[in-house]
Amino acid sequence: MNVVSALIYDNNENILIVKNIKGNSFYWGLPGGAVEGNETLEQAVIREVKEETGFNIAVDRLHSVREMLFEERGHHALIITFYAKIIDGEININDPDHDIVEVRWANSETIKEFMPSLFEMLKMNCDKDNIQAFYAFEGIR
Repeated sequence: MNVVSALIYDNNENILIVKNIKGNSFYWGLPGGAVEGNETLEQAVIREVKEETGFNIAVDRLHSVREMLFEERGHHALIITFYAKIIDGEININDPDHDIVEVRWANSETIKEFMPSLFEMLKMNCDKDNIQAFYAFEGIR
């Protein structure tokens, strides 16, 4: 399974995040989702960001490739994160899966509070202009 996400900054260095709901719980993350069979990674991240946030984006460059194994379900997941820029649009959730309940811009302190493990895994504490794309194996779950 391939999953894509977008790391999008505004002019004030805030990052666009989405609140995902799963059953009775929720978690914050970057906009993104599963790649469908007939699309490229770039097409998938553009579609997912549009559905989840309402923004049209252009992919800038690769941020990271992360890998996870889900033993119980027999899934092997690659999570490909891109830096992206907003071309146009406004916040408007149109998620066909109804998983997204909120979209917001957040500064690094809020990101660290809302999603501490993702903050560390994606090296969000580093200078985005100088970080090299990276690969990480995130374990077996």
